[in-house]
Amino acid sequence: MAPSKSGKDKVAPSAAGGAFMKPLHPSKELAAIVGAEPLARSEAVSRMWAYIKEHKLQNEANKREIISDVKLAAIFDNKDKVSMFEMNKHLARHLK
Repeated sequence: MAPSKSGKDKVAPSAAGGAFMKPLHPSKELAAIVGAEPLARSEAVSRMWAYIKEHKLQNEANKREIISDVKLAAIFDNKDKVSMFEMNKHLARHLK
C-alpha cells in the first residue's frame, strides 16, 4: 500500500480487526443461542446480548448482572447469574 500523508502505511483491510474478526466455531451449547456457523467473537457477543435482551435476562436492579436461563446456564458453568464481564470469559471457552 502507498504511504499515507502522515508517512505511515495504511493497514490493509484484511489485517483490520485481527484475531477478533477470525471466524470461530461455537460449542453446541453456544450454538443453541448464536447459531452453528463460524462467527467472529464480536458477532458472538452481539448475538448473546440480543438473546439476553430478547428474553429479559438482564437484572433490572443491577444492569451488569445477567440472569441465567437453561441455555445460558450451560455456557455459564450452571451459575444462576454472572456479570457482563464474566460473560466474555465463559464465551472464550465455547469459541474455538
